[in-house]
Amino acid sequence: MNKPAEIQIPQEAFDWYDEYAHGGIDRRTFLDRLGKLAVAGLTMSVVSSALMPNYALAEQVSFNDADITASYETFDSPKGLGTGRGYMVKPKNLEGTAPVVLVVHENRGLNPYIKDVARRLAKQSFVAFAPDILHSLGGYPGNDDEGRAMQKTLDKAKVEEDFKAAANFLKKHELSSGKLGVVGFCFGGYVSNMLAASLPDVIDAAVPFYGTPPASALIPNIKAPLMIQLGELDKRVNATWPDYEAALKENNVDYQMFMYEGANHGFHNDSTARYDEKNAELAWNRTIEFFKKHLS
Repeated sequence: MNKPAEIQIPQEAFDWYDEYAHGGIDRRTFLDRLGKLAVAGLTMSVVSSALMPNYALAEQVSFNDADITASYETFDSPKGLGTGRGYMVKPKNLEGTAPVVLVVHENRGLNPYIKDVARRLAKQSFVAFAPDILHSLGGYPGNDDEGRAMQKTLDKAKVEEDFKAAANFLKKHELSSGKLGVVGFCFGGYVSNMLAASLPDVIDAAVPFYGTPPASALIPNIKAPLMIQLGELDKRVNATWPDYEAALKENNVDYQMFMYEGANHGFHNDSTARYDEKNAELAWNRTIEFFKKHLS
């Protein structure tokens, strides 16, 4: 099996996949466009297989890892979708409390990649909690296409309330030291920005990966330091950055932004050909150090 990084895919294909994954085009249009590519002998099947997630490639920390303990916990969300559920991972030999980190998935529910991110945080001595916004619909269905379609049916306002409820639940959890960070990817990057702006007294540090900004009226509320992670080739999200940065500066928000050269949207997700190992590892190391600094 080819790993994503071993296949040289034209940039147009990455751009089309981003359009498809975010509702700009349907699956048929996406595949039709891929079918017109004939670069270096690549077939539509090869390209589409590389772009679609292969979660067997994404596991960096096994759910059986001896250093962690994982379980599922529920939380109340009366203003949201009712009852939420998420994947809780803690260091196995944790005594007392630890800093906690909310992990927010992409626009397709709690898939194996996001669970693995939670386990990576636990390996670094954080308690991590990754909610599944699809819980009210039966949970992540096992494939991203169906998960994406399910998530699109949910009321956006209630979805945001669910993540606010999850943040408050985690902040007050018996394992929590009282310091809460949030990290999210794509849709989860937006949620990370939104939570920092909506819950300024709850969020202590936020790391949005390639996420769009919160509502402009909320930006003055942000108190937590932000670490913004962007991929150079991510035209859609990057187009929102200049105005967001101007608002952050105007409101004296403590932020830093890293633009990763040659990286696409989704470059941290190691289950597809968008994965950029060098940039992903650098961004992740920066994330861990950021949380250690601000959540200690």
